[in-house]
Amino acid sequence: MDGWSRTYAGPIKTEWNAIAQSKGFDLIRRVRDKFHVVLRCHTCGAMTAQKLFTLRTAQPACASCRHHAILAMAQKAGLEFQGYDPEYHKLGVYRAPCGHTLRRQFGQIERIAGGHCKLRCETCHSGKEAEEAADRGWQLLGSDPEGNPNYRIYQHGCGHTQRVARANMQSGRFQCTECGEGWATAPSNLYAIRLELPTGLKVVKLGFSRDPQSRLHHQLLLQSGIQAELLRTVPQPSGHAALCQEKALHRALKKSHPDAIIPHDHFRDWLSVKSEIYGIEIAPLILKHLDDIRKK
Repeated sequence: MDGWSRTYAGPIKTEWNAIAQSKGFDLIRRVRDKFHVVLRCHTCGAMTAQKLFTLRTAQPACASCRHHAILAMAQKAGLEFQGYDPEYHKLGVYRAPCGHTLRRQFGQIERIAGGHCKLRCETCHSGKEAEEAADRGWQLLGSDPEGNPNYRIYQHGCGHTQRVARANMQSGRFQCTECGEGWATAPSNLYAIRLELPTGLKVVKLGFSRDPQSRLHHQLLLQSGIQAELLRTVPQPSGHAALCQEKALHRALKKSHPDAIIPHDHFRDWLSVKSEIYGIEIAPLILKHLDDIRKK
């Protein structure tokens, strides 16, 4: 630091002053050695030390202006800037709204502030993943030992440890390879889902699934903009029992209301199924059938 405060007793050329003025600075004095000068920023009035070569060949950067820009960008992104990463000059240290400390590149904060991407707190995200696993009877142990960013390592309630894709943990589309039941023997549900497509078509989907909520939110919808509501679920002792009940219901509806069956062309761009879609007008009938099954 002493070197930067020590004035260098060399002449200041007139052309250097002109160059500094044209680039938004006043040249105050020479400093440290024959290669450096002190500039005063026209914008904020702060002093900054720069190499003469930089002044002559490039646009000098004002450290104070840059710092204020970083503070403003952090505020716009909903963060509190706490300082610069001591190990890497392109990283800043920020306090997130959740209270956790994050390290991010300044360019990423600009993208967040501009709405081009979202902030993700690793600590909160890990907690969310742990909750997702706990809801399905698993414990999150950590990242994938094989290095796949889409997988995690989990431990089941039975004690078995297994790699599972996070998307599958969210949707429930997996089973424990040690003790897990197949779909045919595992408990299941009949369900009815009301759907309104952006085209204006209103329909009802009748089916069965081990996890109707997962079926709705992770598998059924091909595009956004679809209004969907899970109208009814009826627990079944097994997937096989649910399949038998579902097929019987479809046979009955096909016989009693053939005109209510919606052709695949009407929903192929919106739903990931080819059949089992009916006009909304027979939703009350479908719900009555499901309620009757529940009472048995």
